Amino acid sequence: MNNRFKASILKFEYDLWSYYLAVPKPIGDKFIEGDDRRVICVINKSTPIYSALMSKGDVYSIYVKKDFMKKHELVEGDEVDVTLEKDRSEYGMPMPESFQVLLDQDKEGCLYFHALTKGKQRTLIHLVGKVKNVDSQLAKGLAIMQHLKESQGQLDFKRLNILIKEYNNRK
Repeated sequence: MNNRFKASILKFEYDLWSYYLAVPKPIGDKFIEGDDRRVICVINKSTPIYSALMSKGDVYSIYVKKDFMKKHELVEGDEVDVTLEKDRSEYGMPMPESFQVLLDQDKEGCLYFHALTKGKQRTLIHLVGKVKNVDSQLAKGLAIMQHLKESQGQLDFKRLNILIKEYNNRK
């Protein structure tokens, strides 16, 4: 199932999130299955945005990050072509191959990772995937796995960031 429609890039009234697309309720309703609101959004045939439909009054919204706007030369008020597809991926976003290899090789770390909420899993996947260099991805992934085992699955992002810096300096 997918749907195409036109929408304008809008700006939130508050600063937590900057920009969003309004998705008409009848279109958004087709993609919601229980608590699962995950979709893949393509704007003007660009790189996909893995997101959740967020309720915003009589419409749904999809957050659009500032860096995406800049990369694709979009500004508030631009009308764009939007294609939505139901996200049926395991994690709600692509898993970097380097991190999947680490999960496959480390049973204990994998158990702790999969005991986390889906949102926390996506946060860790994003941390690894936002860097393109495979060596840096591996360093972050190794730090995450060590942290999960040391903390027995209790995330402490301050400690994790220290570990990531330590692993990055080992190169």
